[in-house]
Parts: sequence; structure tokens; C-alpha cells
Amino acid sequence: MDVAVLVLDQVFDLGLSAVLDTLSTAGELAQLGGGRAQPRPRMVGLRRHVATQHGLTVPVTPAQGAARPDVVVVPALGCKVPDTLRAALGRKDVHEAGELLRGWSRQGTLLAAACTGTFVLAASGLLDHGPATTTWWLVPLFRELYPRVDLDESRMIVEARGRVTAGAALAHLDLALWLVRRKSPTLAAQTARYLMVDSRPSQAAFAIPDQLAHDDPMVERFERWAR
Repeated sequence: MDVAVLVLDQVFDLGLSAVLDTLSTAGELAQLGGGRAQPRPRMVGLRRHVATQHGLTVPVTPAQGAARPDVVVVPALGCKVPDTLRAALGRKDVHEAGELLRGWSRQGTLLAAACTGTFVLAASGLLDHGPATTTWWLVPLFRELYPRVDLDESRMIVEARGRVTAGAALAHLDLALWLVRRKSPTLAAQTARYLMVDSRPSQAAFAIPDQLAHDDPMVERFERWAR
């Protein structure tokens, strides 16, 4: 399974590492067990030099002109509040990422994204008229920007029509394990045990309702009226 991890500038360090480490661990365990379907993650980018949110340089290969991968994963951008995420989504490399994702989708590549990476995938239009999930505290912004997406923020993983989206932050782990599970449930279970990752089908238990209320003007007005 050839997995291209599309690394954009200011990528969320933890998200990128979680995807790479989970897939790499699965690959090593598969090799030890003599398995053939080993995940092969490789980092691709749209610029010669890409840096993480914390300023670490990421060694990427050019995404343009590269061989079509089986799977593309878009890790989160290092944005945690609506204003910074809006600004990031307006960047040129994010628009170029949308063109690249649409091209790969037409060729049959499975597209996956987690946390704020789901905004990048949604901005390409590839989530329109289908189900998805995203970072629970940014749900009001997602619904504002992408009203044609059928959003279910309670779920950790949502898959449909060759697109897979995952919830917030450590949902990168859940996403990577989901990809491994497609090829080998046994390998995914073994990898999860090595990494000490519990099954978490929902992110609803982690959501803070008061945070969501104050992020949504309509809910905030209703709350004032009710009080």
C-alpha cells in the first residue's frame, strides 16, 4: 500500500508524526511477520522547503508528477482557532493542494484527512454532498464554509465514496490504523497494542459543549434567550 502524506507548510507536528509513526510501525510489524501488504508512507510536498508549525524542516519529494499513490493523507494544519485557519485556507499552496487532490481522485486514489486537514479536503470540493467529520471545536466554522458537506462531528472516522475524514488531533492515529485495517485487521490490532491506542469510535466524549456554544452565534443567542 503506497501512502503519500501530503505535507503543507505549517503542518501540525503531532499529526504528521502520528500518521508516519503508525504506518511505519505497522510496516515493521508486517515485515517481522512475513507479511507482504506493508504500508509504505512517503512525504510529498508542493514546495521545495516545507516547515512544520514548530519550524522543523520536512524532507519532502515533489508531489507534482509523482506516481499515483494508493492513498493520500492530508495531516492537519497547525491552526487551532477560526481566524488563523481562515487565513491558512487562503494560501496559494492550499489551493494548489486542492487541484492535486482532485487529479488524484479522478485516478482512483483514496483521499484521507484528519483534524484541520479535513478543511483542506473540503476546500477542494471533494467532500460536497457526502458525509464527513472534522475537529469538534471547529464545527461551526466548517458548516459555515462548507454547507454542502453532510457533517457528523460525533464520529471519529467517516468513510464514503473514496474519502476518509477523521476528528481532532490524535484522530490521526485512528485514521492511520483505519488505513492499516483495510488491508489487515490483525496487523491493525497488533499495531494498536504496540502503540497503546484504544478503540475510539466517537469523539463526542471529548467535546466541550460550552466551547461549541460560544463558537456558534446562533446557539449563543438561543442560550441567552433561554437563560
